[in-house]
Amino acid sequence: MNHAQATTLGRALRLLGEHGDALAATTADSKLHEIRTDLRRALEMLDETVTTAVPTTRCAEHPNGPVDEAAPDLCLLCETRRRAARRSELSGGYPGPRPAGHAAEGPAPSRYGVRGHHPQPQQRWLPELWNGQEWQLCGTPRRDRHEAELYLAAQRRGPRPAMAYRLVHEFTDYEVLRVWGTPVQVDIEPMGNL
Repeated sequence: MNHAQATTLGRALRLLGEHGDALAATTADSKLHEIRTDLRRALEMLDETVTTAVPTTRCAEHPNGPVDEAAPDLCLLCETRRRAARRSELSGGYPGPRPAGHAAEGPAPSRYGVRGHHPQPQQRWLPELWNGQEWQLCGTPRRDRHEAELYLAAQRRGPRPAMAYRLVHEFTDYEVLRVWGTPVQVDIEPMGNL
């Protein structure tokens, strides 16, 4: 509703209020017809200014949302949120505020886990074929030797087998192969904490 519409509608409603104050048992029919005309004019103005649908709930966040008759504000979306909060509160899903000494216990667990200083070594089997000049990888490295041997047997029986195949056992520890950029330690305090 813009300012002009609000002003016009306010004037029409104040006029109706004046009609209501002047109404008595002895009011003439001509005056009643005038009140009816003013009422119709005010309703038409109201129809022009209202552009949204009638709210189905009493919720300010979801006025036209789905209705839940059991909710105090009739809003199904807000009531679902409140029920979930009550359930998690009862089942202990949400622990509430942390105690003061909680930060000293350690950081939160990482989604990907923490790599130790000395991780376990890996072992895998690499299926390779001879292409006439050098050995090249011909399949995905396998963790199981028997599976890698079965893969090479299937390759040898295939429609276009290579001259030779080999199975390479790789037993490695983690090592840094390449680093992009130069890691530099940066002091988080401005001006070196002077």
